[in-house]
Amino acid sequence: MRSPDETASSLCGLWVDAAGMAHITECGPDGGRDVREAHFPPFCWTAQNPPIGPGQRAETLKGAGAFEHLRFFETAGGLGDFVKEHGANNGALWIRSLEGQFLMEEGRRLFEGMHFAQLRRMQVDIETHSQIPGAFPDPRNAQDRVLAIGLRDGRGNIFLTVEALTDAAERKLLEEFNTHLQAFDPDVIEGHNLFKFDLDFLRQRCKRLKVPCAWGRYGQLATFRNSRLKIAERQLDFPRCDLPGRTVFDTYLALQMYDISNRDLPSYSLKNAAVYFGFTKAADARTYLAPADIQRTFFEDRKTFLAYLGDDLRETAALAGFLLPAYFAQAKNLPMSLQEICLRGNAQKIETLFLERYLTARQALPPPPAVEMIEGGYTQGLKTGVFKNVLHFDVASLYPSLLLAIGRNPASDTLGVFIPLLTQLRADRLEYKRLARTAPSALRDEYTARQASFKILINSFYGYLAFGGARFADSDLAAEVTRRGRALLQALIAEFENMGLPVLEADTDGLYVDGKDWFEKPEKLLEKVEHVLPEGIDLEFDGAYPAMWCYKAKNYALYDGQHVILRGSALRSRSMEPFLKKLNDTLIAALLGASAEDVCALLIKTRAQLAEGTLPVAELAKTEFLSMNPAVYAREVEKGKVRRASLEVALRMTPVPKQGERVRYYVTKGEKARTPDWQVARPLEDFDAQKAPYDAAYYLRKLDEWQKRYAEFLPGDCAPPERQGELL
Repeated sequence: MRSPDETASSLCGLWVDAAGMAHITECGPDGGRDVREAHFPPFCWTAQNPPIGPGQRAETLKGAGAFEHLRFFETAGGLGDFVKEHGANNGALWIRSLEGQFLMEEGRRLFEGMHFAQLRRMQVDIETHSQIPGAFPDPRNAQDRVLAIGLRDGRGNIFLTVEALTDAAERKLLEEFNTHLQAFDPDVIEGHNLFKFDLDFLRQRCKRLKVPCAWGRYGQLATFRNSRLKIAERQLDFPRCDLPGRTVFDTYLALQMYDISNRDLPSYSLKNAAVYFGFTKAADARTYLAPADIQRTFFEDRKTFLAYLGDDLRETAALAGFLLPAYFAQAKNLPMSLQEICLRGNAQKIETLFLERYLTARQALPPPPAVEMIEGGYTQGLKTGVFKNVLHFDVASLYPSLLLAIGRNPASDTLGVFIPLLTQLRADRLEYKRLARTAPSALRDEYTARQASFKILINSFYGYLAFGGARFADSDLAAEVTRRGRALLQALIAEFENMGLPVLEADTDGLYVDGKDWFEKPEKLLEKVEHVLPEGIDLEFDGAYPAMWCYKAKNYALYDGQHVILRGSALRSRSMEPFLKKLNDTLIAALLGASAEDVCALLIKTRAQLAEGTLPVAELAKTEFLSMNPAVYAREVEKGKVRRASLEVALRMTPVPKQGERVRYYVTKGEKARTPDWQVARPLEDFDAQKAPYDAAYYLRKLDEWQKRYAEFLPGDCAPPERQGELL
């Protein structure tokens, strides 16, 4: 681990050009940026060793494997030509990112020796104009323009505004943006929905007005390509923008990655996220403008417009400052660019570490083995109902600890790097955990982020073993890990039960226990059960909860005395209609003693509002993220595939949303009593109370279903629904 010092320069920008020249930006001791160049020969691994052509050199690797040779090239073009000729049928293996190749071969890391505060960050936000009032601006339309570009950097806010709605004035605005960007020379450009809106809109306007997208370092232009990001079970399409020597950090994407584990965010909008994380509080004089008012306010009230834009920049800086440090810390651990780290999955990150070790040792690489399905961890909802004085115990880093206890490398790891690498990363994490407690307060958050980045990598080692396509996967080893994990959890359950303490919920590496008389002394209880643990495995006390509601396996609610915490898709699904979510939240809070609000009264009120047609349509709207490209869906439907409401809605929208984007829709009344949802689903923005009202009977049926689902948990005076189906 290299620590920041007063003499060393740190790598903070990197780009390898087609001629094989590495352009390097370094942060000096004074915070300045120095640029130098160094020749770097791109490389690939090869299965065979074809004749060596001009501008090439070859090395034979040690050991046996599918790839026993290395081939180096004078230029990236030479690598590309070779791969085209020999890459088919697994004849060659190469790392697409030349910057990643450089870091791997040279043993370098971005930002090594830098503190997060030394990173040059610039926030960008644009506001746009539509020639058609109320319509969403389209950069392809000649008269739809960029009105303003807000920038925030170490000098404060800078507002660039268009002087007139003309090509000449907009061209000047875009050129001013280029000038300010190059003058500040940021390492990272940050924005919310930066890829899909701001940079893409600017790109299209620059193209129309013949202004170069001169946003990279080393005199280079931005490059764009269609890309796709996997976020949990969803795929998100977006136009990726790469800036040589810089990183584009999109807080909209990072926010969704952050929410994978918790799924607590009410939405992914900048303004909602700022309130959720406390960056903007109710007492703050934050300026809000409705989307339909932004354009008018620009012309009629410039002061309010700029205040709104400034608040967007402030919130973007705060959100990026919260989300980016984890990726910044990973860049110090991985031979990858920060841009790649932000947009790649954990399995690929882990594999780069293994490839680097094999490259350094000049060891032959194996082919990816076949991966089989394995039995997962032990997950069981053992009790149902409300329980008081609940204790949560967690097996610390269960799967990594079991891997170290087993001490076996994957079968294809001929170099034997898996366990030593995991051991080293764990030691590094423990050191940064110590520093997070003992370092000066100004550095503790940074060291916390650093230890968290190690935790992410460490916890990914098990998942890597079972990942299809991973070069060092090992299904048998992964299965042995989960087998031992299940046995350990079941042994702990038996021990707690023998002490008369029922286990309420078990989930892979954690247990919720009815604490009873041990609620005030969990550490003492921990001592009573520790003898069950194998050597090298630690059980930790992870929280005490005055109340817990167990609904079903992996779906429960906790009350810590101040906040209600929901776990499980049945209780916190983002697609749940708001009126049902409100009922859920009210019921759960009442069950846990967190609120005295009467859920029966809310149920009766909601039923009456639906029957009268007075419940706002926004309370009924379903929110879904598109799991398929709408154009692909339309073709599949023509072949007889099943229709889906969200995608039918998407096809009605202008512009048509892309895969991974959000749609909100409601259900209007069909010709028949039970018309399929896909036929009567409409975009929320198309709601018309007279021409396309919502179907009250449909939503009353949903209310009846909700009441039946939770009947056993509702108060006795909550009358069952008197009618099912149609309105009378």
